[in-house]
Amino acid sequence: MPDTRAFWLDPAMLAVGFAGALRRAGIGSTPDRAAWLAQALRLVPPRTRADLYWTARTVFVTSPQQVERFDAVFDAVFGGAADRADFRGDANAPAPATLRRSDAASPHDPSRGAVGDGLMTLPAASPSAGDCAREEGETDAFVLAMSREERLHDTAFDALTPDEVARIRRLVAALAVATPLRPGRRERVSPRSRDRLDLRRTVRAARRTAGHPVRLVHSSRLPRARRLVLLCDVSASMEPYTRVFLSLMQAAVATSRAEAFVFATRLTRLTRQLAARDPDLALERAAGAARDWAGGTRLAEGLRAFIDEHGRRGVARGAVVVILSDGWAQDDPADIGREMARLSRLAHRIVWVNPRRAARGYQPLAGGMAAALPYCDAFVSGHTYTALQDLVRVIADEGATTTRKRNG
Repeated sequence: MPDTRAFWLDPAMLAVGFAGALRRAGIGSTPDRAAWLAQALRLVPPRTRADLYWTARTVFVTSPQQVERFDAVFDAVFGGAADRADFRGDANAPAPATLRRSDAASPHDPSRGAVGDGLMTLPAASPSAGDCAREEGETDAFVLAMSREERLHDTAFDALTPDEVARIRRLVAALAVATPLRPGRRERVSPRSRDRLDLRRTVRAARRTAGHPVRLVHSSRLPRARRLVLLCDVSASMEPYTRVFLSLMQAAVATSRAEAFVFATRLTRLTRQLAARDPDLALERAAGAARDWAGGTRLAEGLRAFIDEHGRRGVARGAVVVILSDGWAQDDPADIGREMARLSRLAHRIVWVNPRRAARGYQPLAGGMAAALPYCDAFVSGHTYTALQDLVRVIADEGATTTRKRNG
């Protein structure tokens, strides 16, 4: 059987296989369009069948008359597990016709194509038995790879096998974590008169006109990315998620120059350890530096140590602070609330990542979580790779609604 990983990792193979299926169904697809689909899949990898559907449809469908046949081919190739009505936003829309053996034309009717294995083939294309077997094998391979990849993306980290955790860590390490922009200290000349009048540059320019300020110079501040700070709970209750979260922290340190800390019963700074290029070496160094790994949780003590030793000295000031913890702590909830209030006065935004949030019927009623939540701007789960992708978008979202009241 072909290597399913190879087919998933090669968007070109997926594009060529699907383009061939469309050609056999009567939808003209040139090699250029297959190349466009492959390029689109590399630029924006689809997370769901809906994403893949719209990407492929945008590339291949050139008229409304082709939509129904395209839908039928897409359902046949990708197992028919997705409902086209959901993709179009119309829950009452009828299901499109599918291409099945029962729809096949009579063998004596040359005006219609023959149907086989759920995909229509044109009479003009009469491949050999070997070609058909190879194409069917390739189709099965990338369909299976797509299904496995989707399942992996949406499976909770605590339900993954060690091999799957390693694959997810590689995916997470490739995430580009970015923060919103803020006005920096450096300035540049601006052509817009509504920007701040730069008196120094205006006086300097006036020397060329006998001291008369004929030309008014305006300037604006150059934008710079806000600092990103990540604090990860490495206590025993968070152990199923720790390795994946540390891979995310390593990606943030590499791409956004983030500051990384872990805590259980004490706070440990891991920015330097996670800067290593080798992810396994970085995690080994991180585990060696955090001597309280998989211990109890002193959330209030960890927050207090961060604010006193790092936050007040500028690390948290105006930063996006991400706390990865289930909120289960041995501290008094009042102490947690007090430290969160201090942090909220320093940070630009606070994002709390709690894997337990995804559990059915979950309510943030635990003492530590209930005390911290009023000071959070966003509350997400982060329990799957898809949820971590959502977290990355939340971190970068400057226009996100702030749910807490700022104090000071």
